[in-house]
Amino acid sequence: MKTSSGKFLKIVALAGGVGGAKLAYGLLHSSISNELTVIVNTGDDLQFCGLYVSPDLDTMVYNLAGLSNPGKGWGRINDTFFALNVCGQLGGPEWFKIGDKDLGMHLERTRQLILGKTLSDITSSFCKQLGIKASILPMTNDKVSTIIETSQHEMLPFQEYFVHRNCEPKISTIHFQGIEKAAIVPEALEAINDSDLIIICPSNPWVSIDPILNLKGMRSALYGKYVLAVSPIIQGKTIKGPAAKMFNEMGIIPTATAVTLHYQGLIKSFILDLKDKKEITTIEKLGIKCFAANTIMNTDSQKIFLAEKIINFANKNFS
Repeated sequence: MKTSSGKFLKIVALAGGVGGAKLAYGLLHSSISNELTVIVNTGDDLQFCGLYVSPDLDTMVYNLAGLSNPGKGWGRINDTFFALNVCGQLGGPEWFKIGDKDLGMHLERTRQLILGKTLSDITSSFCKQLGIKASILPMTNDKVSTIIETSQHEMLPFQEYFVHRNCEPKISTIHFQGIEKAAIVPEALEAINDSDLIIICPSNPWVSIDPILNLKGMRSALYGKYVLAVSPIIQGKTIKGPAAKMFNEMGIIPTATAVTLHYQGLIKSFILDLKDKKEITTIEKLGIKCFAANTIMNTDSQKIFLAEKIINFANKNFS
């Protein structure tokens, strides 16, 4: 339900990667007061040098805490890589770029996991320590691994494909190993049930959002809610990441309309970039209300502006 002024009270965002973190920052800091919960993809998580690393969770935490590297969108600002360089000098792997400040996050997360704490409890503790006002939740406390099957029949864990191999292998199929047995974090289900608006962030539909949506019970939890998606595709390309490449390799032309079709049956509204506004008529023929806005978020003001545009559009079209 909405306030008397028409503002949403409780918003849940589904996110992964830099684009999702940027929009979440805008939602958190908008002048429209909201209670924000962000449910984050953990299919990208990996063990690196014995440490449990959760790239999408960390990107979200650093962005909402104001600690992210503004040039990259991931990692911590003004970080150094002395420890990683020493690891390489001693014969260890260096391909996953963990900075010295970032290392502290992974050390403490791994320590608490060994003590038996859940990933959701650890993330909540980190948010409290860093003064983050939003609730950031992993999609599950269970192990789910995104595996990229290439056209050459290699089976690559996502970070091996994304970082180590620089997204070069051609994708054949995407698997979510362990998804059948994974449970949604209870706090995430509670937030969805209590929410007034669900926003699918401009994250990669294939490897950032699909792991969340494919959890048992997630789609049924979203059924009947007002779900709105934001396109990560602008004129056939993405700002960051391999989403457009994945669409092409799956035999789908990467357009805003293609993203809409990917979420068809789940979403009621869709936000695309002004440069793709010619697609509005096609999308609205699918029974999905559509709006064009500047979806490029290079500055904090652009993140907040887009967030407020989305909320105002959703309020106007809420049904």
